[in-house]
Amino acid sequence: MLYTFLIILAVLALLSIIFEEVTHLNKAKTTLFFGCISWIALFMSAGDPGHEKLVEHQLNENLLEIATLWLFLMSTMTFVAYLNAKGMIQILVQKLFPQRVSTRMLMLQVALFSLVLSAICDNVTATLVSLGLLTTFKLDKQMRRRMAVLIIFAVNSGGVSLITGDVTTLMIFLGGHVHMSELLMLVLPAAFSVMLLAILFSLNAKGEVSTTPIRQSYETVDVLIAIIFFTTILMTMALNILFAIPPVLTFLTGLSIMFLVGHTARNDKEELQILEYIRQVEYDTLLFFLGILLLVGMLKEIGTLDLLAQVYARHDPNISNFVTGMGSAVLDNVPLTAALLKAAPQLTTPEWLGLTYAVGVGGSLLVIGSAAGIIAMSKVKELTFVSYLKYVPALLLCYSVGYALTLLLGNYFYGA
Repeated sequence: MLYTFLIILAVLALLSIIFEEVTHLNKAKTTLFFGCISWIALFMSAGDPGHEKLVEHQLNENLLEIATLWLFLMSTMTFVAYLNAKGMIQILVQKLFPQRVSTRMLMLQVALFSLVLSAICDNVTATLVSLGLLTTFKLDKQMRRRMAVLIIFAVNSGGVSLITGDVTTLMIFLGGHVHMSELLMLVLPAAFSVMLLAILFSLNAKGEVSTTPIRQSYETVDVLIAIIFFTTILMTMALNILFAIPPVLTFLTGLSIMFLVGHTARNDKEELQILEYIRQVEYDTLLFFLGILLLVGMLKEIGTLDLLAQVYARHDPNISNFVTGMGSAVLDNVPLTAALLKAAPQLTTPEWLGLTYAVGVGGSLLVIGSAAGIIAMSKVKELTFVSYLKYVPALLLCYSVGYALTLLLGNYFYGA
């Protein structure tokens, strides 16, 4: 009875996101409400102090994961808020992209930029910077939405081939199931599927677009903070690989350096103190993450993910991997992957590569299926759960092509 009630709450949360435009209730508030109610129900049904302590322990573990992501998001978004306010992202765009470019060519360039950026840094940073590009071009609503969908797919695809790009890839790698050289093979199917989606999206695109011209004036402190930002990204990767230092710790260190440099270099003409840029972070995005992760944590604790792992083991691994990727569009891919690894399936190297690609890219099929999608939905007002659905056929096609290519290359290079 309790589990049925909790699953109903999860479904209601999903419906609140789908019908946000009808109810006019902010999805961040509704998901947070249902997420909190679900954990309150778990406590009330515990029955005795022993079970209450167990639920409390489970909640604390879930909140620790959420707090880590929150702090990481806050750090990244503060950097991006500052650089965006100072025009540094626009300046970067003007250096990399021509002032006038055809819409088709822009799609290909944005797809490639997002793909490469997400391979060398985390999905959150890649999404925020890539979405920042869109603000510099004069795009109509439909084109901006299409570009945002392309960025989501490209960001999720770019991270699968490197352990620095996606948490699930790192989890499978640390489990000893794939080697670094084997993961690099995923670059080909990931890049091919992203370029295919960019071509499909650009078929009906016509005309040219231009960047918003800005006066390229900036102060030394702005350049210093941009350097600190990109150095922080590189150090996050290096320190995590060499010393297993959590990315959130490195990013918070970079943020503290940003504050210190800003305080030292700030002059009287500065309209805001550097520290106050943290107020420009859109907390709706963070609240939405909080609600979603509370619900996913609840589903994990009631055994829903373990049940999925049991179903996974009953079918052909290649089919199970493909469906699991689609499932990661509804359930967070990190606990889903953790549940599968715990089940210890006996897979060949091509099958492990297929699973890595599937759980990394499959979340793109729904806008709530990945961190990139949630951020994009909060940043691009034209992008909603319902409006995203019209792109699902194209996304499913590209995901399927990428997955098939992964199996083909995996069996060719690493098959028995």
